[in-house]
Amino acid sequence: MKKTITFAMLHFGVAFTITYLLTGSWVLGGAVALIEPAVNTVVFYFHEKAWKRAESKQLPLAA
Repeated sequence: MKKTITFAMLHFGVAFTITYLLTGSWVLGGAVALIEPAVNTVVFYFHEKAWKRAESKQLPLAA
């Protein structure tokens, strides 16, 4: 979970910076920085869970 939280913090910063640089709007930068990374962080968490589940179900390759 710590990995997910640190990823979210970095993502918030990147989302704000890119949006602000593209639009010049602090409000829009803040809105995008809160909404997009929050959604993406949830998706990332479930992606990690699905990936681990898929890895655990892999069959060894036949020799």
